Amino acid sequence: MISDPLSYLPAALRDVPYAGSRHPGAGPLPGGRHPYDVTAGANCQLYAYAVLRHFGREVPPLRSAELWADTVATVRADPPLPLDLVLFDAGEAPGRPAGYGAHVGVHLAPGQVLHLCKEAGRPAVWTYADFARRARYARFLGAKRVRAAPVSR
Repeated sequence: MISDPLSYLPAALRDVPYAGSRHPGAGPLPGGRHPYDVTAGANCQLYAYAVLRHFGREVPPLRSAELWADTVATVRADPPLPLDLVLFDAGEAPGRPAGYGAHVGVHLAPGQVLHLCKEAGRPAVWTYADFARRARYARFLGAKRVRAAPVSR
């Protein structure tokens, strides 16, 4: 386990308020700010993508079902490694694609997931057991690894 994992992040990623309307693809930000700027708040996906971006990994603005289905920018990862995206949901939803509405976090180490949710209000590190105890996150859907960007020559 990583002791105090939030301390490894810059202040701008440690104190992000939860804002459900701030998701990937939500539209332009005032003042020409980057779409992954989370200073005004973020949902779980936007926050996870901003964390990965801080560590040099770019994720396209995919919503959770698109992320789960994606094979271009990401690949399924088993077992998850540090900085893999992890998805949780309440189980299959009839008429919805796999991953629809899934919660997205960042795997840090065995038993540690960095994420942002309405319940916590700010970035938090939970164990997989913490997610399993909550009905809306009870199923670990899986992990996705961001593919390395092609090197331009």
